[in-house]
Amino acid sequence: MRIGIPHMGNVWVTVKALLKGLDVECVVPPMSTRRTLSLGVRYSPEGLCLPFKLTLGNLIEAAEMGADVLLMPGGSGICRLGYYGNIQQQILDEMGFKVEVKAIGVSDRKLFGVLALIRSLPNKPSWSAILSSYRFGMAKQNSLDRIEMQVQKVRPVEQTKGTANRIYDKAIKAVDAADDYDALKSAEAEHAVQLNQVPRNGRKPLLVGITGEFYVLLEPFSNLDVEDELGKLGVEVRRTTFISKWTRFSLFLNAMGLNEKQRIHRAAMPYLKRDIGGDGWESVGEKVLHSREYDGIVHLAPFTCMPEIVAQNIMPSTKEKIPVLTLLCDEQMGKPGMLTRLEAFVDLLERRRKIPSSQ
Repeated sequence: MRIGIPHMGNVWVTVKALLKGLDVECVVPPMSTRRTLSLGVRYSPEGLCLPFKLTLGNLIEAAEMGADVLLMPGGSGICRLGYYGNIQQQILDEMGFKVEVKAIGVSDRKLFGVLALIRSLPNKPSWSAILSSYRFGMAKQNSLDRIEMQVQKVRPVEQTKGTANRIYDKAIKAVDAADDYDALKSAEAEHAVQLNQVPRNGRKPLLVGITGEFYVLLEPFSNLDVEDELGKLGVEVRRTTFISKWTRFSLFLNAMGLNEKQRIHRAAMPYLKRDIGGDGWESVGEKVLHSREYDGIVHLAPFTCMPEIVAQNIMPSTKEKIPVLTLLCDEQMGKPGMLTRLEAFVDLLERRRKIPSSQ
């Protein structure tokens, strides 16, 4: 069996490690490109969102590489995500691919949905093998997320632009190549030291939170590398979502996770009193929670995503007057236009910082 996966940030490293530990070959398609997007747009129903189109493009490329099973997140939540797998299966069938799309029930069954899918593999791995592989895969994800958080702090203050990104690219390769915990620990430590040694320019950067829909937050190609572009403008980014953090309060039903999610929802309650699907409730809550900490917020939303459209319309009306820039992500979004909006937003935040009475 050859299992293919769609891209979503660096999560491919985690899934690849997990499947390798179970003696299953993982087919990782190329990082998303214009071809990926073109394939997804060509074969998707017009009204569906960018995450559907890009993941479909990834799955097509994985099928072209010989994958016979394709993994796709799913579930029975309010978001349309629950229908993605079924529709993508129909599209791939019509294209003539002999593949099976398996939905991972993350939105309803949490960790149990992931483990149940793994247990259904033809080689029937033992529970001990599943848990061991899962732990090692998540250890890699934790390492990558810690390194990325460090990169976010270095980008806006590095003397030579692009230095942190080059170290991060090498770190991803090193973590992917690590075969045991010692090698993983060594890879993380080595690249953390390199990031600490990057020459700084001494400036105090603006602090901008990035919130919004899960996929466009985590997949740089879908948001035109917005975090990198903000870093070039001297802005330190605080992204509200990381796979390791999301796993703790979404897949595991522990007290810490439940408390974290409840804290976000309580913050949103004066303006939004119930779950509206996707990450809309969380987007509003994150703005309220961090209004005193951040200089501004960039809100990322796929075009036609109803939960984020609701959140977008609520955010300007909250009593917390922190500036919010909403970027609607789809195949029509161009980088020059996005950069113009980011530059204007950063100019606004810099002026606002100089005039405290305007806050």
